[in-house]
Amino acid sequence: MDDFVNSLLANSALLVMWGALLCHWVLPLPREVHPALLWHKFAEQLANKVNTQSHYSQSLLSGSFAWLLMLTPMLIVLLALQNLVWQALLFDLAFLMLALDWRNTHQLANQLIPQLANEDKNAVKQQLTPWLNRSTDRLSLLGLGKASSETLIMSYGRSVVAVLFWYAVTGGIGAFLYRMAMELARAWSPSRQCFMPFGLPAVRILAVLDFIPLRLFALLVACGKRGKACLTLIAQQATSWPLPGPAWLLVSVGAKLQLSLAGPAIYQHHKALRAKLGGRIAPSAIHVDQINKLLFNRLWIWVTLQSLLLAAIYQGL
Repeated sequence: MDDFVNSLLANSALLVMWGALLCHWVLPLPREVHPALLWHKFAEQLANKVNTQSHYSQSLLSGSFAWLLMLTPMLIVLLALQNLVWQALLFDLAFLMLALDWRNTHQLANQLIPQLANEDKNAVKQQLTPWLNRSTDRLSLLGLGKASSETLIMSYGRSVVAVLFWYAVTGGIGAFLYRMAMELARAWSPSRQCFMPFGLPAVRILAVLDFIPLRLFALLVACGKRGKACLTLIAQQATSWPLPGPAWLLVSVGAKLQLSLAGPAIYQHHKALRAKLGGRIAPSAIHVDQINKLLFNRLWIWVTLQSLLLAAIYQGL
């Protein structure tokens, strides 16, 4: 037992990860007061100044410089602070906690499930609005079931899996910068015409960052029952979705539970034609509950596997 404790204390990366997860669950930071909300608002204000809807190439260049303007100073400041803090472990722990959003996503699921079961469309729309760029005003109960499912899948994938992945690769600063890059892609999403093509650089950078962690998690989701069907549908459908990481994850969950996901969506009164992914069953309250349980269990497997990998790397070093 003493050897295990000493090993855990010596492996700082593993200690920080479990410490951040524990603090995140015991003392969660409400979404309404999270620094990401202020960051999101600032990104919108910056876009109002520089997103002039000019020539396509100029707008694309403006979006690239705006992304660099937001992230580069933050990276410089964080690297400088890292060299000044008295305890590097606490520094990493703090920023990993800020990057994670597991408990808020789990709470969202626990709120959506009974509301969908009671067919309370107004309550579901109210819950989803802060999480979505798409319009929910005209969504039916079936559409709300799809939107709820996709929101939970992508939030678990990005706010937990990808955050932990980039923490393992780049430390607390990398995990936090990933979260901020994710918020920029959401704030400047080109799904809304006013951010096309200004938001394309932010979305493309996020797609690169998502590529490995979301695909690995999609394969983890596919393991077990209906695993072969999941892999078959991924091969058939993933290319029809513009973002490769999210495509694998959405298809994998949809195939696993035989649920129909994605399809057309309304963004600022504009209908976006999106491919349908997954199976044929329209998600309802019971299916949202199944998604939540499936991903929640797979997340703990991911955490366990990442812990073993970090421990093995440490022992190897």
